[in-house]
Amino acid sequence: MMNIQLPDIPAPVAALVARAEVDCRPAFARVEEIERVNTRRVVRAFQEHRVAARHFAPTTGYGYDDIGRDTLSKLFAAVMETEDALVRPQIASGTHALALCLYGVLRPGDEMLAASGKPYDTLEEVIGLTGEAGNGSLRDFGIGYREVSLRADGGIDIDSVLSQLAPSVKLVLIQRSRGYDWRPSLSVGQIDAAIEAIHSARPDVCVMVDDCYGEFTDVREPRADLLAGSLIKNPGGGLAPTGGYIAGKRAFVEKVACRLTSPGIGAEVGSYAGSYQPFYQGLFLAPHTVAQAVKSAILAARAFELLGFAVNPAWDAPRNDVIEAIRFDDADKLIAFCQAIQMCSPVDAEAVPEPWDMPGYQDPVIMAAGTFVSGASIELSADAPIRAPYIGYLQGALTYAHGRLGVEGAIARLLQKGLISL
Repeated sequence: MMNIQLPDIPAPVAALVARAEVDCRPAFARVEEIERVNTRRVVRAFQEHRVAARHFAPTTGYGYDDIGRDTLSKLFAAVMETEDALVRPQIASGTHALALCLYGVLRPGDEMLAASGKPYDTLEEVIGLTGEAGNGSLRDFGIGYREVSLRADGGIDIDSVLSQLAPSVKLVLIQRSRGYDWRPSLSVGQIDAAIEAIHSARPDVCVMVDDCYGEFTDVREPRADLLAGSLIKNPGGGLAPTGGYIAGKRAFVEKVACRLTSPGIGAEVGSYAGSYQPFYQGLFLAPHTVAQAVKSAILAARAFELLGFAVNPAWDAPRNDVIEAIRFDDADKLIAFCQAIQMCSPVDAEAVPEPWDMPGYQDPVIMAAGTFVSGASIELSADAPIRAPYIGYLQGALTYAHGRLGVEGAIARLLQKGLISL
C-alpha cells in the first residue's frame, strides 16, 4: 500500500492528449453511430418482451418458473439475434462459459478445431494443452485438438480450416478478440465468411465464437451456432456483478444447459437470491458503456502513437473489440503503465500491481483493475503477460472521461519515472 493521489498532469502531457483527442473526432463519430443503432436494438428487445419490475425479483431454491431468469435469457437471444440463450449468474467467467460450450457439445472421440490460432491462455488447461493430466481436460476425456494459424495479415485462413475438417471434427472455435496476441481482432464480416464456408463444407459442425470483449462494437454479432462471453465484460454494461451467457441455436444451447446443471434438468432450474435488476439494466447500458470504452481505446492509441509507441489497432482503424494493445519493448515501462492505470482508479487506487503467477496463465501476469466489480474488464483496466516484447493490453472505461484520465495519468507516470521524454 502507498499514499497516493491522482498524478498532476504536466502541461506537455495535457497538450499531447488534447491534440490526440482532436485527431480522434472522426473515429469517435463512427463509434457513436454504432451506439445509436445498438441502443435501438436493445430497447426494441426490452419492449418486445414487456420487461417490468416483476422481472427483477430474486428467487430461491430450485428456481422453477423463474420469470426474471427466463426473460433475461430471451432478451439476450433477441439482442444477439439467435434462437435461444442461457444467461446465468452461476457462470463464473468467460472461460467458464466457453468451457461449458466445449464440454456440452464435444464427446469422447470428437475433435475441436481452433480456427483463429491458439486460443486465449486460460483455455489451454481446459483443452489439455498444458496442466496436469487427470484434472478433467478435454484431452482427459479423449477429445482431440487441431489448430490453424491465422494468415500473416491476421485474417482467418479459410482454405486451411476447410482442409482440417476431418469427420471427427465436431466443433470449430473462432476467437474474435486478440487475447494476448499482437494481431487485429476479427470483424463480424470475417467471422461470418468463415462460418458460411465451414457450414457449406460441413453443415453438421458447430461453429462457436468466443465473443468476449467484442459485443456491441459492431451493429450485430456473428452468425455463429454458439456465442459465449462474460457479463462482467461488454454485455453487463458495468453493472452486472457476475455471470456469463451462451447464445445460439436452440439444440446447442440445450446441450450446454445440460452441462451447466444436468441432463434432464437443463435450463429449467437455477435461482438467484439477488435482484436481477443489474443484469437487465447492464444490458440496457451496454451499447453506451461499450462506446465509452472504445472511444477511450481510440484515444489511448493516438496518444501513445504520438509518443512513438507501436499500437494495435491504430487509432483510425476499424474496431472489433474494446482492447488496445501498446508495445513497450521494456518490462519497466509496461509495469509502470499498469501501475499508473491502477493509480487512476476509483477503487483500490493505493494498491500496487505486481506480476504474479495467476492461475490459468502460462507467464507471470500483471493486472491493474481498480474496479467496482472485481475483475470487470469493461471498467478501466490493464493487464499483460510479462514476456517480450512487453505488450500492455488496455481495456474498458465506464465513462470516456475516466478513460481519458487514465491515458493522461499513465503518460504522466511514465514521464515522472524518466521512462519517456516529451
